[in-house]
Amino acid sequence: MTEQISKVQEEALKRIEAADTLDELQKVRISYLGKKGSIQELMSFMKTLSKEEKPAFGQQVNACKEAVSAAVDARQDELQKGAVSGKLLAEKIDITLPGVPMELGTTHPLIMIQQELEDLFLGMGYKIAEGPEVESDYYNFELANLPKDHPARDMQDSFYIDPNTLLRTHTTAIQMRELEKAEGKLPIKLICPGKVYRRDDDDATHSHQFMQCEGLVVGEHVTLADLKGTLEFMADRMFGAGRTVRFRPSYFPFTEPSVEVDVSCPFCNGKGCSICKGSGWIEILGAGMVHPHVLEMNGFDSNKCSGFAFGVGLERVAMLKYGIDDIRNFYTNDLRFLKMFDRFD
Repeated sequence: MTEQISKVQEEALKRIEAADTLDELQKVRISYLGKKGSIQELMSFMKTLSKEEKPAFGQQVNACKEAVSAAVDARQDELQKGAVSGKLLAEKIDITLPGVPMELGTTHPLIMIQQELEDLFLGMGYKIAEGPEVESDYYNFELANLPKDHPARDMQDSFYIDPNTLLRTHTTAIQMRELEKAEGKLPIKLICPGKVYRRDDDDATHSHQFMQCEGLVVGEHVTLADLKGTLEFMADRMFGAGRTVRFRPSYFPFTEPSVEVDVSCPFCNGKGCSICKGSGWIEILGAGMVHPHVLEMNGFDSNKCSGFAFGVGLERVAMLKYGIDDIRNFYTNDLRFLKMFDRFD
């Protein structure tokens, strides 16, 4: 019997040592230590032994069982450590390899122009005002002195959601909200940049959506000269020192008098070139003195205060400043176009 026990133990230890995976080791464990395993079968010989032989035989079988069980546990630890080491080796990262380059975005040229204007006017004591892009007829038209029969109210010019709601056609609506909010208190100095919408056929110079930055100043003794000085300062900062500003009479419902504003061409210094079509001037914005009726509708005494307003298209400024010939470039998300502005960012 002793030889049989030794033989089973020797076979078991060899198979345990030869097991290369945890699954193989589990099969060996079941084969020798299971209820129907080889070691358990040894106990069947117990009935053939005398009382004196049974204790010694039982001790030998238990010793065999403990030796095999210990060998299985030891081999299991080895295989588990090996599996972890193999996994770590397979998943090892070579930190000497170059990293994957990350594509970084740039500031959009229109946002660059907006930020430049915001920095300029914040330095002059203005505040930045914002408002909803989905606007009511009341703020978009009525308070801005646009009568019911004005062409700008025509469905061909505006995107209406219902008869009293539309996508704002100008950021003047923000000015009207700010005038109403002020409740007649002076002074008011603000700019209101934002996106606006009008029905138009998209081409190289027109778009159904574009960005504006309008300015508003209301106070005592505000004059057209103050407007001109403000716009000359803005032109110097945006297009280079030495710019001259020219006013031409125009018409806007919410200003009186109204003017179209030209700046001396920054490309030829007023001598005439292809950019300014030989005139030496480039039209950049519309402006004027706030209409007295607009002030009165918003709770201000037009006999005691006055104001000026102006509105500039950010696409217009960006196209002139950066030499862009197609407004659609701002909205098509062409990375080749956008990456051109890395050097300006």
